[in-house]
Amino acid sequence: MEAKDKKRCTAIILAAGQGKRMGADVQKQYIELEGKPVIYYSLKAFQDSEIIDDIILVVGSEKEIHDCSKLVKEYHFTKVDAIVLGGKERYDSVWQALKVIQDGRLKVKNQDGYVFIHDGVRLFVDGDIIRRGYETVRKCKACVAGMPCKDTIKLVDEEDCTVQTPERKYVRAVQTPQVFETSLIIEAYSRLMREESISVTDDGMVVEQMLNVSVKLYEGSYENIKITTPEDLEIAKVFLYRKK
Repeated sequence: MEAKDKKRCTAIILAAGQGKRMGADVQKQYIELEGKPVIYYSLKAFQDSEIIDDIILVVGSEKEIHDCSKLVKEYHFTKVDAIVLGGKERYDSVWQALKVIQDGRLKVKNQDGYVFIHDGVRLFVDGDIIRRGYETVRKCKACVAGMPCKDTIKLVDEEDCTVQTPERKYVRAVQTPQVFETSLIIEAYSRLMREESISVTDDGMVVEQMLNVSVKLYEGSYENIKITTPEDLEIAKVFLYRKK
């Protein structure tokens, strides 16, 4: 990739979740695996990627800002340009980071580049996934990582009775990073935050609903799991051991 052709890329890494389903004494993004907190691995992947120019880290409290500042210095995550407080919901946290870009608060402005939005507890994101996201967003303006579902999916009603069984070849399990043109995602979230009734579960959905823009799926990885439950943590330990 020629440097002159590359647009600026900012990664937003979300680490403001409470992780109630984990049942641990600490939030899941700070649970240690192989001697390092979960959030370390996501930060390192974006730090090491030649695609990414800077990083905004979103955390859940003032104390976490302090703790993550120490982590950033300790591991020389030089691309981290801002650490900001998130909000009550995931979309609130994304919006807090997007306002940093919108208001020109990054050291180098990113008004016509791309934004990668990533769940910090997906610690197995890697350079290949990031590169595929960049290559896809250059063509499609909006894209999300995903993988074909291995299981048959059932849609159910409020009484848990089956109402539809989609053909498996059309079903994808959505992951992050989710990647967008900067102006596109800021406009979509600006409209979202003006809505009185908000019901979205990922960033691609915001673009689809607010702007009626189609979102392309690009290949993620079956190892790109999200740490949500204690079982996920055990799987992550196996993946880390295998990578060693």
